[in-house]
Amino acid sequence: MPLAHDISGSGPAVILLHSTVADRRMWDPQMPALTAAGHRVIRCDLRGYGESPITAGEDWDDADDVTALLDTLGITRTAVIASSGGGRVALDLAARSPERVTALALLCTALRGHEPSPALRDFSDREDALLEAGDVTAATELNVDLWLGPEAGEKELARVRRMQRNAFEVQLAADRAAAALAADAATGPTAEPQAAPAAQRTQQTPAAAAEQAGSPAAAEQAVVKQAGSPAAEQAAAEQAAAPAARAEADLSVITAPALLVSGAHDLPDFREIAAHLATVLPKARHVELPWAGHLPSMERPDLLNPLLIDFLAESR
Repeated sequence: MPLAHDISGSGPAVILLHSTVADRRMWDPQMPALTAAGHRVIRCDLRGYGESPITAGEDWDDADDVTALLDTLGITRTAVIASSGGGRVALDLAARSPERVTALALLCTALRGHEPSPALRDFSDREDALLEAGDVTAATELNVDLWLGPEAGEKELARVRRMQRNAFEVQLAADRAAAALAADAATGPTAEPQAAPAAQRTQQTPAAAAEQAGSPAAAEQAVVKQAGSPAAEQAAAEQAAAPAARAEADLSVITAPALLVSGAHDLPDFREIAAHLATVLPKARHVELPWAGHLPSMERPDLLNPLLIDFLAESR
């Protein structure tokens, strides 16, 4: 299933991978700036976000989905800008096809194998409890309150609220559909054990948490507790109903220069991840933004866009 996407401009390609508290609309402030800087800009919705649905009972891999989209578009080499849980996907893509990725800009990225902090675990537990109680509105507000820094205004809060609410609704609907399929099959004349609903198929250890994305924290924790709780899947940095993880990617094979951005007002997990990746990836530098929370591309695009554009120019 092709990912929902849109394209703007011409020139060297750059693909934008969203945070799992959002969807491709989070990049609205970057599209015109990157296009004006001479890039062909592609942004897509990962499955379960925006306009990319989840097919009940179907497994998938986000990095494979992105690779398939690039193949469809005829793009053999591209820079990647990714936020939070989208950063985990970007790292998988760059590790599997290092010759294909020309530059990596990772904003408050999640990381496969990161052990969530107590604060991140607490967030995920609260999110799980709200979703299990059926209070999607409160779970949405919990995310809005945590993931935007002090520079974000009411417009940005409203945008994140819409995107996170939509993600919850898409993912919960997919879990209900998968559960119904499993129940129907189980009551049939030749019933056999069925695969668990999407949110149950991706159970992970706490270490795998920070690699997922759905709600930055859920993705960071990544222990799926029950169907209908994308928050549990999100426990790593954000991405509910995510597919079963492959073997851990070998980051040492990545050759692209990397810009690792963290925010002073974000949870400490993401600063630790950026600092760690700066010692693992070649040609990597870590920049801490004193004004930023978890979503700097939305909070202050006027300050972040020049940083991204300069990095892409240096990497050509």
